[in-house]
Amino acid sequence: MFSNPLSFLLFFEDLSDPREDYKVTHSLSDMIFLALCGAVANCDHWTEIEIYACNHLKFLKKYVSLKNGVPSHDTFSRVFSRLDPVAFSECLIKWVDSLQSDLAGQGVHLDGKVLRRSFDKVAGKGALNVVTAWAGDLHLCLGQLPVEEGTNEKTAMPKLIELLELSGAVVTVDAAHTNKSVARQLRGKNADYVMTVKGNQPKLYEIINQKFEELSVNDFQHPKVRRHTTRESNGGQDEYRRYTVFPAPAEVKQLGWVDVKSIGMVYRERTVNGKTSQELIYFISSLPPKVRTLAKHVRDHWKIENQMHWSLDVTFAEDTSRIRKGEGAANAAIFRRLALTILKRYTDEKMSIRSKRLTASWNSENLLRYLTGNQA
Repeated sequence: MFSNPLSFLLFFEDLSDPREDYKVTHSLSDMIFLALCGAVANCDHWTEIEIYACNHLKFLKKYVSLKNGVPSHDTFSRVFSRLDPVAFSECLIKWVDSLQSDLAGQGVHLDGKVLRRSFDKVAGKGALNVVTAWAGDLHLCLGQLPVEEGTNEKTAMPKLIELLELSGAVVTVDAAHTNKSVARQLRGKNADYVMTVKGNQPKLYEIINQKFEELSVNDFQHPKVRRHTTRESNGGQDEYRRYTVFPAPAEVKQLGWVDVKSIGMVYRERTVNGKTSQELIYFISSLPPKVRTLAKHVRDHWKIENQMHWSLDVTFAEDTSRIRKGEGAANAAIFRRLALTILKRYTDEKMSIRSKRLTASWNSENLLRYLTGNQA
């Protein structure tokens, strides 16, 4: 990931230290490096990072000075509770941009996640919600922003999109973020979109629903209809999906959806332990009505849940984390996503993320290999 572990810190040089100069005992860059190493090496709390650093001091001093020793967990908590998470996120985005990953045709999935135990009743603070961009096939967290108190994901998502370099990407969003302004913003970023359509866009939903009802009268026997079926079986769960796509009708374009080219329908039938459920989903896209391409992007939207959110909760214990002081929860979330990206993109070893974290904690050479991306 980094040709030299310290090259990562170059992207955080301009990050403003929230402390007054005369109170600084441990440099901010040293603390960021220790927190990153700890997040990769199976540390989920500031206390664990302090213990890890104390036990790997010889290795860590090869890369950072630590002239005043290892910061205490209280120091980690105090500094990262005051550090601006938006500015920190912008530094992370600069690092991702430096990887020069080609996003042409790549799916980028935008979604929010609530850190359920990050609330603080005493301080009158609710649970933190963050919005994240995840490039599923690249195993790359492109960026994250916290949702400000008193607002919601709809406010934070456009701000995140504005920060990201998305040229050539195909961005997928769920129905909560399906709106004309987001579509315009994505097209302005030279990105395509695939957006789920539900009742919160009543006119659009009605037009799409009516069009597919008309097509169903003749069993979708229309020269411009394209259909594709998939079947999957996994862990006692069977899923059948039928995708149907059609060129966007004039009525949809007249509503003002920028560059819309396709409408689509997914019929989903899922059987778990003998019980079957059914679901019908509509979507629109700026991509042409090529059913297999659209089917992949619709299906891949779940990668942000399966690859990122699940790993963060199960492997990084994010949903049970009690880091909650100030901006600490938002900044700890950034370290987790960065660590997850580093570990997922290291594919030389066929191990789970949990196993990689454990091996990084046992042996500093393993940690170094993950950080640099060097093969075993």
